[in-house]
Amino acid sequence: MNDPAHPLPAPGDGPRGRNIRLVIAYDGTDFCGWQRQAGGRTRTVQGVLEDALEKIHKRPVHLTGSGRTDSGVHAAGQAANFYSTIRNMDAERFVPALNSLLPGDLRILSAAGAPQSHHARFDARSRTYRYFFICQRLALPFESRFALSLRRTPDLTVLNDYCRFLRGEWDCTVFATPGDKSKSRRRYIFGASFFFEGRRLVFEIRANAFLWKMVRSVAGTLLFYEEKKTDPADFCRLISSGNRALAGPTLPPQGLFLWKVEYPKLSGAAG
Repeated sequence: MNDPAHPLPAPGDGPRGRNIRLVIAYDGTDFCGWQRQAGGRTRTVQGVLEDALEKIHKRPVHLTGSGRTDSGVHAAGQAANFYSTIRNMDAERFVPALNSLLPGDLRILSAAGAPQSHHARFDARSRTYRYFFICQRLALPFESRFALSLRRTPDLTVLNDYCRFLRGEWDCTVFATPGDKSKSRRRYIFGASFFFEGRRLVFEIRANAFLWKMVRSVAGTLLFYEEKKTDPADFCRLISSGNRALAGPTLPPQGLFLWKVEYPKLSGAAG
């Protein structure tokens, strides 16, 4: 019989507590990226969230993100997980509890129990990013935080012809940023495309993972060669060369969003 004074652990409980998975959105403009910095003096998404979790748990709590976003980059669907020793609180109650402690540019969208072994970074099947553009007009003041202004409207047919050559698993060194510490630069790109969403031009790319600043480099390179009217076959040879000097500019961060992180279906989760 279950003793109320010593309740049986929930199915997702373990030595570290319950594993809780969060989906997070933030305006990255005033954050120095996702990762907490040594000394905690800079404002980061992970740091602000861990401070809020510490207030709820009365002890330090480590939060693991699906990946690091850079300074100024936003998220509509960042994923993270942490272990909670609070057992008398449904997982979804972490949404209002955390949001009541967080600033207006950071919000928890959902919270759910996850298996003990679930790891927000290593278990992610794919990550989708979107980069937003305003074409042939000045961005309005509230748009300029979240989109890059272009003085022209690019040729989407040419851009999407280029995007076909990005699909598959290949060495992405041509898009690597100096200082990238990845052990391997091979990535699997599921797909990429340009399309209009209302008045905004959107570049969307989905891959198993990305190199540091890779999405901004890919988008800048696509636009650079489209403006030069480069033949798609020549573009394919350029990116296959692995020569970083042939890539286009790395776009600024304000138009970039971590849009969605996908996982295999979670089984054995507990609320």
